[in-house]
Amino acid sequence: MGARVFISYSHKDEDLRDQLEVQLSMLKRQGLIEVWHDRRLLAGDHLDWTISKELDKADVILLLVSPDFLASDYCYKIEKGRALERHREGTARLVSVILRPCEWQRTDLGQYLVTPTDGVPITRWPDLDEAFLNVSQSIRRTIEELGVGAEAKENHDFIEVAEPAAEVVLPRSSNMRLRKEFTKADEDGFLLDAFEFMDRFFQGSLQELGSRNGGIQVRHRRIDGNCFTATIYQNGDKAASCTVRLNGGFGNGITYADGDDAGSGAYNESISVEKDDQKLFLRPMGMPFMAHGDGDKALSHEGAAEYFWALLINPLQGA
Repeated sequence: MGARVFISYSHKDEDLRDQLEVQLSMLKRQGLIEVWHDRRLLAGDHLDWTISKELDKADVILLLVSPDFLASDYCYKIEKGRALERHREGTARLVSVILRPCEWQRTDLGQYLVTPTDGVPITRWPDLDEAFLNVSQSIRRTIEELGVGAEAKENHDFIEVAEPAAEVVLPRSSNMRLRKEFTKADEDGFLLDAFEFMDRFFQGSLQELGSRNGGIQVRHRRIDGNCFTATIYQNGDKAASCTVRLNGGFGNGITYADGDDAGSGAYNESISVEKDDQKLFLRPMGMPFMAHGDGDKALSHEGAAEYFWALLINPLQGA
């Protein structure tokens, strides 16, 4: 039997939990882990008692940390509290997975190692698949350290509720993931959110670039609802500039054009919305960095903004 993995999370992060489970598929296939979370509850299960029982049976407890996780009394006080207790006892291993930016460092979780690397939140990684792979690899190392098929651990009644007189546990699959359907409205909204994020990202990046480097002046201009420009001056001379447009090319996408006066039909790169059976993501054509395989990347909003920013700043870095 593989190591039992309990996932504690806020239901507002269910989509991210689903994506994590996809990355854990190889660990499941190899028989290294069995995953449980509250969506495995069966009709008639006693909620608190069943969760308490699964927490006490787990070899590894994953806390999917986000603002909503910290705001949930049940996640933060009960599930996190029991996870820390078992970790300190040495009867289970606690792994904190930082999903979204939050003040986890100011909790007692700050004393322990977290994942992904350096505690960078999942949603801040350019490529979500790479972020979840990083987490999966950390969990694999944890499982290898524990060893598979460890002796059963003593149960502890952390939540004081009456145990049912009898429990019927039927065998069931952990494969409950269904294909998600995305509408054109979903895709358009995702693209618009990406453009607005990119606009703010460029504003913040330009400001920081100017404050860190002498002789650098910057300018950001929001032309209209679908276009902004960015310009970098070095010692008074224009060193780099670009125009970013929503739906600026052929089809539904965001385009990047060299120069802050580029016409609406001109672009050097384009990013469009794509989807798989679980999520929407952004994919570049990959023209400027074709040799690096960037056209194969599935990018988040952050990743797409970072990709376009690299096009702008590369000339100043001698790339």
